[in-house]
Amino acid sequence: MKKNILITATGAVCLMAYAAGSQNPADARDAYAHLQTLVGEWQADTPMGKAHVTYESIAGGSALVERDTMEHMPPMETVFYLDGGRLLLTHYCDLGNQPRLEARAFNPQSLKLDFAFLDATNLASPAASHMHNASFRFIDANHLSTRWEMYENGQQKSVESFEFTRVR
Repeated sequence: MKKNILITATGAVCLMAYAAGSQNPADARDAYAHLQTLVGEWQADTPMGKAHVTYESIAGGSALVERDTMEHMPPMETVFYLDGGRLLLTHYCDLGNQPRLEARAFNPQSLKLDFAFLDATNLASPAASHMHNASFRFIDANHLSTRWEMYENGQQKSVESFEFTRVR
């Protein structure tokens, strides 16, 4: 009897760990395939000036690099990649830290992809400013909406939303 209880408890812990993680591997692959359609150049008008983003597929399609430039700001890069059944991104921020976010949900009907904070390198402390959440909505082949949330001291500090149009 104890053996059955142990197996059931172990199974429940595994199920809870899976449910707390990202979407299933097929969703991660589908979301990554949608990200790959972004290859090219994009622009958005913002209150801070023009934002320019390029997407490049590298390493035989195993990674997608986003290079983000905006007037009066240093360039930043974000790399998207699959890790087994998970879709991850690493954001190389102008703050000098590198948060990793994990895709938590991809809705194939609305084409919305949500990422949440996983961990970070070079983060001075858990309270330090860092990108914490991001979402992408694939509107059509030439329009993309993004939202990036910055956190500090465990709370949302700012939100940056962009409406990009493909230029090439």
